[in-house]
Amino acid sequence: MKKILLSLSTIGILFTLAACGGGETTKESTDKSKSKGSTEKVEITAVGSTALQPLVEKVSEIYMTDNPNYTITVQGGGSGTGLTQVSSGAVDIGNSDVYAEEKDGIDAAKIVDHQIAVVGVAPVINKEAGVKDITKAQLKDIFTGKVTNWKDVGGKDQKIEIINRAAGSGTRATFEQWGLDGEEPAKGQEQDSSGTVRKIVAETPGAISYLAFSYIDDTIQGLAIDGVEPKDENVADNSWKIWAYEHMYTQKDAKKEVLAFVDYMKTDDVQKNVIKELGYIAISDMKVERDLKGNVK
Repeated sequence: MKKILLSLSTIGILFTLAACGGGETTKESTDKSKSKGSTEKVEITAVGSTALQPLVEKVSEIYMTDNPNYTITVQGGGSGTGLTQVSSGAVDIGNSDVYAEEKDGIDAAKIVDHQIAVVGVAPVINKEAGVKDITKAQLKDIFTGKVTNWKDVGGKDQKIEIINRAAGSGTRATFEQWGLDGEEPAKGQEQDSSGTVRKIVAETPGAISYLAFSYIDDTIQGLAIDGVEPKDENVADNSWKIWAYEHMYTQKDAKKEVLAFVDYMKTDDVQKNVIKELGYIAISDMKVERDLKGNVK
């Protein structure tokens, strides 16, 4: 009888140990499962630069395909809007063509800068104007209203129609700083969207504006300046001086999921393929660096 009781006791102990061991195995399996990728829903909103918007939209599509639990919403509105909204915590990412320090009312210390790419900006005109190359002085004269007819710079006898980007646009800030040497452009029609600007220039006789290289297509004419064409290789060595870094700003306490997406923008897959495909310039392709104050080295 004692032997039987002993056996039953032993079985009970073994059963208890097995149950404990099984519990540890289940926990380990669960941890491994989690490490393969979470299915928890993640929502990210990126707002700002329309010059950077096509790149962020394209990469978002790729990222969401690989990570179906992510929903990434990308909107324009201009660099000023992006910086303001990310600073206030209204959005996760603020896309900008300019440094936060260059925008009034933005506390750059509250947000973190991630440089994603470089974008060239060029003056663009309606193809019927009959001009392909102008001097820097002529460019400034056109946008400040000193020259009002294309015939005065070698084109057709046609009135020049200036299309500006709206205040707060990073593309406008870049163009004014490096294309007009800080001079204020003459008053004219203003548009928030790069896509809208391209459409208006293509359809309006005598129109002139400025766009990121990524928006220039065969419906409009990109102007050379002093014989230098608006091409990536000319930006890379600073022969073409109208360019800017493309920034994605995040809050200092940004969610790890947001930072994971921003880090993906910096991967070789994106930098060497998607960025070039869409007309941007990879940071690694630049032969020069330019700091906040405009110093080039």
